[in-house]
Amino acid sequence: MSTEQPQVVDDDPTVPESSAAPEADQAKRDETAVSEPKSDKATDAEGTTVTQAGEKTEADEKTDTDEKAKAGEKTEDKTAEAEQAGDKAGDAKGEKATVEGRPRDPFAAFAPEPELPPTRRQRVGRAIGRFLIHEWTLAVLGCIVLAVLMTWPTLRYPLHTLPQDFHDPALQAWQMAWSGHILLSDPAHLWDSNTFFPERLTFAFSDTLLGYAPAGMLGDGPQAAILRYNIIFVLAHALATFGAYALVRQLGAGRTGAIVAGAAYTYAPWMLAQAGHLHIVSNGGIPLALAMLARGHGYSFAHGYRDDRRHAGWALAGWLVAAWQLSLGFGIGLIFAYVLGALSLVALFTWYWRKALRWAVRRRFGARLALADLFGGLIFAATGVLLALPYFEVAHLHPEATRRVQDLEAYAPPPSGLFIAPPESLIWGDLHENVRDGLRWPAEMAVLPGYVLYALALAGLFFSIWKVRHRLLLLGGVLVTGILALGPNFFGGKYTYLPLFEYLPGWDGLRTPGRLMLWTTLLLGILAAGAVSALVRRVNEIAATRLTLRPGVLLRIVTLVPLLLVLVEGLNTTPHPAVPPQPAVMRTDPGPILVLPFNLTYEQTVMLWSTTRFQPVVNGGSGFTPVRQERTREAAKTFPDQASVDYLRELGVKTVVMLRDELDGTPWQAAVDLPVDGLGIQREEIGDTIVYRL
Repeated sequence: MSTEQPQVVDDDPTVPESSAAPEADQAKRDETAVSEPKSDKATDAEGTTVTQAGEKTEADEKTDTDEKAKAGEKTEDKTAEAEQAGDKAGDAKGEKATVEGRPRDPFAAFAPEPELPPTRRQRVGRAIGRFLIHEWTLAVLGCIVLAVLMTWPTLRYPLHTLPQDFHDPALQAWQMAWSGHILLSDPAHLWDSNTFFPERLTFAFSDTLLGYAPAGMLGDGPQAAILRYNIIFVLAHALATFGAYALVRQLGAGRTGAIVAGAAYTYAPWMLAQAGHLHIVSNGGIPLALAMLARGHGYSFAHGYRDDRRHAGWALAGWLVAAWQLSLGFGIGLIFAYVLGALSLVALFTWYWRKALRWAVRRRFGARLALADLFGGLIFAATGVLLALPYFEVAHLHPEATRRVQDLEAYAPPPSGLFIAPPESLIWGDLHENVRDGLRWPAEMAVLPGYVLYALALAGLFFSIWKVRHRLLLLGGVLVTGILALGPNFFGGKYTYLPLFEYLPGWDGLRTPGRLMLWTTLLLGILAAGAVSALVRRVNEIAATRLTLRPGVLLRIVTLVPLLLVLVEGLNTTPHPAVPPQPAVMRTDPGPILVLPFNLTYEQTVMLWSTTRFQPVVNGGSGFTPVRQERTREAAKTFPDQASVDYLRELGVKTVVMLRDELDGTPWQAAVDLPVDGLGIQREEIGDTIVYRL
């Protein structure tokens, strides 16, 4: 009889069993069975036969027990094998297998499904979403919306009205139209425009706005020119705000401080008087180029120069934007060129001083950044030289175009002008009317940058995120530019403006020193941004200590008060007169044409009327009057008579157009009904005009 007890099998799935264990147990049982005596088998068999109808013998019970144990062992072995197979299958499905004897996490089956990789459409959608909510996207859109509101009603009737008046804006609308037209048709004659016939290089008689030539290639005729001008006028304000915002953000100020500086720079009260001068309003390229150059060189007020922040691409882009700004005109572009040159020399000297004299501070420059500055600087310099060449020739051909010290005195603001607003200011215009009457030329002498800006900049000297040395540098810049803006009215200008006027190339072509307030306003805005950013930082610290949300929200709303005050002070009452309609003859006659009355009232308007055919016209307006045009004006005062007809024929004029409704009070008031018999000319009435064919 076998005495072997059934083996207990551990069913713990964490302890894997060998597949050879059941076979070893079976072998032991077989050996035991062989070793049993035959008598026992016989007895067993007999016992079984005897007890078929009754109870089983003890041997039978032991035999049954052994068989059940064997069956149980086989069942347990199969269960263990099944569990091992299940574990392997679970591993194949990516479930977490048992490691170092620890049991599996029973909640793993309830874990979320792994996230699928995004499709191409989802990736594009997410990229567009990130772009739409990016700071710079929101800044661009916000600046455009703000420009539309702050310049309203410029876009109310964009086909018929011009801001400020229809004199200089008409001239500048013609400039954009001419540059686009001639660059498409005959670029070699860019500087020989169709106005001031028969003079040469007439496109260089004033700032050209050449950088807007791509816009001038769209549309033709006066209405297209007016629409183009109004759109560019609004976008120029938006670019100025965005450029100043980008510069102040690059220097290290917060968003609120940056937008305050941008709004103060663009909508300063004194700038409202420049609404008729697009070449002055178009100043956004100045701070934008400075922001790009600072970013490319890794510089900010907050962190100084950082090698890891250098980027040659941004530096090159800054030089290109600077070149584009210069192409809009030398009225503000010339000063910008000198400022860039001075900043470049200071940066070069500082880098050399840190590298050569203070060996403990190593400043890497990088070959790519050096090449970017080299090529960008050459492009900027080449742009300036190429644009300056025709102006130098004009100065040689027309000595009357040269500015004198007497011209500076006629336009330079007095010290009191720093606190006087122009009449276009909604808040201060009427209040300053009495003191403004004492100014010879209020449009250029009332140069108030804003009382709110003064206050914020003053606060920025004592409470600011800028370092003390940066505040002192900004204060020095404010004082220097403010003094230069006074021209010869600051102690005679003997040691301030006049040396620049007499010795620096190009300065003798500037007659309005007050426009240097552009730089004063920008520097005041940077000082103000430091104070506003410090205020916002302090408010955020206080709000973080509050237990409820409401006090923090109210405190943050308070930080927007400076922006609101700056915008209120920049509200305007700029008039938007309708442009006189184009005479029909200007759409058909090939010219050369002289339009009467021949005076400063309609010179620029005639230029705008000529944008349909760009036929040669004797009329023209600019910063100076050529000698030959003065002689022509004198000779034409007696038209139509034999002397004036002979003079105009000799000049090359083929057609004279007389505007019937504009002759009152002019020398041509009685010429409407004069006979032309015997003069060899033809007289024809076309609508409200009288046309003489010579």
